[in-house]
Amino acid sequence: METNQKPSNRTSGFKKFISWFLLIIFLAFAGFVYWKYYFVFGEGVKSGTLNYAVKKGNLFKTYEGKLIQEGIRSQKTGTGLSSNEFEFSIESDSVFHILELNSGKAFDLHYKEFHGVLPWRGNTRYVVDKIIQMHDIKSSSF
Repeated sequence: METNQKPSNRTSGFKKFISWFLLIIFLAFAGFVYWKYYFVFGEGVKSGTLNYAVKKGNLFKTYEGKLIQEGIRSQKTGTGLSSNEFEFSIESDSVFHILELNSGKAFDLHYKEFHGVLPWRGNTRYVVDKIIQMHDIKSSSF
C-alpha cells in the first residue's frame, strides 16, 4: 500500500484564507500608519511674532518654535482672555537657523499639519517647512 496522500483541500483552503487575512491586516495597518503619521492633513500659512526657536529633546533632538499671533481670544466662554499662540516643529536646520537668529521679528510661516506626532519629526502635529516672509515689527507711537 502506498502512503502518498494529497493534503486535503480543506487544509490548503484554510492556509490560503489565513495568508489573505494576514495580508489584508498588514495592508490595513500600513495604510493606517501612513494616514496617521505621513499623510498631510492640511497646510497653510500662519503669521505672527516669533517668540522662540529651540532645539530640544531627550532621545531625538528636534527643532521647536512658538509664534505669537496678533489679537486676543477667549479659551472658553466666560473665561479670561489669552493670546493666540502657534506652537510648531521645524523641518530643516536651515529654516531653524534663520528663525533662531531673528527671534522677536514678524514671520509668515508655511506649515503642514499631520494627524499624529512622530518623535523624530517634532513635538507637535504642525511642521513648518519654509519661511514665506520675514520683517521687523512696526512699533506704534503714542
